[in-house]
Amino acid sequence: MSASLITRLGPVELPNPVLTASGCGGTGRDLAQFADLSRLGGFITPSVLPQPRAGRPTPRMAETPGGMVSAMGLPGPGIDTFLRRDLPFLAEQGARTIVSVGGNSVADYAEVARRLRDETAVCAVEVNVACPNAEDRGLVFASRPSAAADVVRAVRTHIRPGVPVFAKLSPDVSDLVTIALACADAGADGLSLINTVLGMAIDTTTLRPALSGVSGGLSGPAIRPIAVRSVYQVHAALPQLPIIGMGGIATGLDALEFILAGASAVAVGTTLFHDPSAAARIVRELEEALTARGIGRLADAVGLAHRPYGFVPPQVHALSTTEPNHEPKTEERAQ
Repeated sequence: MSASLITRLGPVELPNPVLTASGCGGTGRDLAQFADLSRLGGFITPSVLPQPRAGRPTPRMAETPGGMVSAMGLPGPGIDTFLRRDLPFLAEQGARTIVSVGGNSVADYAEVARRLRDETAVCAVEVNVACPNAEDRGLVFASRPSAAADVVRAVRTHIRPGVPVFAKLSPDVSDLVTIALACADAGADGLSLINTVLGMAIDTTTLRPALSGVSGGLSGPAIRPIAVRSVYQVHAALPQLPIIGMGGIATGLDALEFILAGASAVAVGTTLFHDPSAAARIVRELEEALTARGIGRLADAVGLAHRPYGFVPPQVHALSTTEPNHEPKTEERAQ
């Protein structure tokens, strides 16, 4: 019998744990040509801001070994157009929509959350605290516990009860657990780990930075060990809080690694740019991996890597030597 992939993000039950990462599935229209959005665990939107924003000038993205760096500048149509055009489309597709909320001030976040309060198509909210705080010298909210907590508290105040609020944290801090604890104390129902890692690429032809914004966020397989470590550490400190793990997931075994570290769900991002149908494949591969290990329910695998060395859960059997190998080719993983 195949393993059950049902998982929970607080009060919300999902049929499987595979989501799209914020900004990597666009508004859903392009992705819907390659994947049935209703069959994904959920769809996380690009960060929605109060007003329209053009984002940074091009070039905004550059390939790197094992991933890419990007500095998009959070382009988007603003909350009015999102509610009129994008959210209804996702509802029509049967997507379980998780809305990413952004802003440059606490008031910005609060305004977007207030506008989302009565929208029944919103099943959860992800607070992108990696945005720069215009009121604090442009430092990202995620860099300080008090600033991250202020944003989470403002969003939680306006989002209706029963809709979980997840704080998406940056790994570019000295103590991620302290930030996570502050967000939990401020009312976060869960955490998304991790956002991109600050990086840079230089074009050796033009002899200039590859991005118009000079530095940007590194994503892709190169950051997966950092992301897995982050999930593991935060789950150890806050085992009761559900975590959405993300960072370089390209296969079902990648997803399983995050689940074992403590994630209740995972988000697929960079790999969608070269394989837009990847999420459905990862769902299938994860189910096969759990079944091969004798794990009947995804919930039984969450945080399993925290068990003491030498402990073997009774439901886990020896792996068959004929287990399928879903590891992508080297050239695929490098994209």
